[in-house]
Amino acid sequence: MCSLGREWLLHGHLQDRIGMPLVLENSDRETMEKAAIDQWMAASPVYSRRVQRALGFGAPTVESIFKNLQLDIGTPHQYLDVRYRLLGPDRGEFFLAHCGALLDVEPMGEEFVRGMCHTIEDPTFDATAGAGNPRARVRPLHRPPRTPAGREPHCHWTVHIDDGPPVAPHRNEALVAASLAATVTLPAPRDVPGTEPGGWPDYSGPFAADFALEDLSRSALVIALREVALQSHLLFRSYQLAVEDHFGTERVAQVVPRVFAGLGGLTSERLRRSMRLPGGAESVARVLRLHPMLAPAGYVRTRIELVDATRVRFALRESPVTSEPDGRTWFARLGHGADSLAQIAALVRGVDARARVGAARLRPDEVLAYEIEVDPAAPEAPEAPEVGLAKISNGAGFLFRQRRSPRGPEPVADVPTRTGGRP
Repeated sequence: MCSLGREWLLHGHLQDRIGMPLVLENSDRETMEKAAIDQWMAASPVYSRRVQRALGFGAPTVESIFKNLQLDIGTPHQYLDVRYRLLGPDRGEFFLAHCGALLDVEPMGEEFVRGMCHTIEDPTFDATAGAGNPRARVRPLHRPPRTPAGREPHCHWTVHIDDGPPVAPHRNEALVAASLAATVTLPAPRDVPGTEPGGWPDYSGPFAADFALEDLSRSALVIALREVALQSHLLFRSYQLAVEDHFGTERVAQVVPRVFAGLGGLTSERLRRSMRLPGGAESVARVLRLHPMLAPAGYVRTRIELVDATRVRFALRESPVTSEPDGRTWFARLGHGADSLAQIAALVRGVDARARVGAARLRPDEVLAYEIEVDPAAPEAPEAPEVGLAKISNGAGFLFRQRRSPRGPEPVADVPTRTGGRP
């Protein structure tokens, strides 16, 4: 489950790797930067406060800010290898021993690096920290462009809380916060007999600088993963608002299916590889049950059935995600026409390129239904162009590893940080 959590964190982070190039298609770098700022500033405070409530922390301190960052799709574990140093309730530092996002952008040139590491990070870091304390400030000690080239760590930041004016909320934050994704109450995880005991029941204890998902108990890990999935939904809602603000509703209708296909297909492929699945209908069903776009169950209700050795039936059921008043969800542009079938095909062909998708008859309480067939004798379909676009990121092929076994039952307050490259 910890491996799945790391995949879900990276999934949320990689939304930008397909979403922002589609913004750039019809604009320029400066407009793309503004859209990225709008997206993250409106979403991250909302989902950060959810994580605080879910895992039992939220004091207005740097400690809470760091805990949020450790569970944020903006800083997926290992791909953004963040090291923390807590210096007191109002002060701390963090640096990135490795930043996969930087390695994506550096080949594009210094203007794009400055756009990400200066123009975008300055307001969005403060907005994210503001969920812990509105008077928190995140300021660079050094950041890219890297001088000299190849400098490590990639960047280094301070976080402090002062008496200055609080960070003003983004104009779209209230729209994100009013959504069902932001307000849904998820049921408590069920006890599963025979699961490994131990781990922290929440994150209310002291901050652990080397926190890993392995530190959490099974129930706390389930809670954390549900929140990670909701982060992705909330960020995509904010993305649609940003695109609408800059380009209008027609452009939103054009890009939403492409982001769904590109990110959905890439994540399916990564999940298949992570779980070492062979392909075929059974593997398709298993990936659909574990796909973050189709989670958490308290927000997205699905019906996934392995019909026989070659067929899977997949349905989206009535649930909070289908009841969002404004329809700004992953599924708002899905139906049963050819374009929608192509989106679902991109999603499942990340598991098996021989998959074919057709519409299925709806049952009571179903909103959308599809039949997926994986014929072993069928030729492999070509990769969807949106999936190819998503794979431009080095994150598409990034490999996680379990760095250590679970710690004991109690977290430690802080540990020394390493000051070199990747561990």
